[in-house]
Amino acid sequence: MVHAVVIADGETPPRAALDTAWPDWAAGVALVVAADAGAIGAERLGFAIDLVVGDGDSLGDEGVARFRGAGIDVRLVPAEKDESDSELALLACLDRGADRITVLGAFGGERLDHTLANLSLLAMPQLAGRDARMLDARTRVRLLQAHTAPAAMTLSGRVGDLVSLLPFGDHAEGITTEGLAYPLRDEPLVFGRVRGLSNVRTAPAASVRIERGCLLVIESPATL
Repeated sequence: MVHAVVIADGETPPRAALDTAWPDWAAGVALVVAADAGAIGAERLGFAIDLVVGDGDSLGDEGVARFRGAGIDVRLVPAEKDESDSELALLACLDRGADRITVLGAFGGERLDHTLANLSLLAMPQLAGRDARMLDARTRVRLLQAHTAPAAMTLSGRVGDLVSLLPFGDHAEGITTEGLAYPLRDEPLVFGRVRGLSNVRTAPAASVRIERGCLLVIESPATL
């Protein structure tokens, strides 16, 4: 399995905070791709950057020159484009054979629309069947999709972690959970209602299964 890390240009927490919240989150990282000024966040985390992609507006001419001077591959694209820098970074990981992708810096920053846009990238068709997750020291987000067949996900973590299940799109149907304090048994969750908010993990390995639809799985560590 090729584990790639994408660093977007949102808030990037200290490495120690990530390690405390999600032990082994960086295990086996083989590829690091930064989206524009995410390269600065990657430096702070101590990663050796393989590729920087984006329009360079956040990194600036000086930053672009500095990273190129360090021998890092920096690929600039026009500012007027259809894809965000984060999307381009994800596509670069896929082009290099990544089948597990961890995205940092996807949350926070000055613009809520960027956070929402980053979350929506989890639904990229190219990510279907791959392990894609976005995280910071407070939150880990994945998307469980069941379009043509039922789908399931293991939710490994600490007892006491919060787990929220939110439909992504119209609704998610046939949801069954194990290892959570408030179980669902072949039940739906409907967009516009928040019944799936703030469940609690009762076992180190919980699970969720859905028959149809898409479900955002949002976890917060008990250490909070």
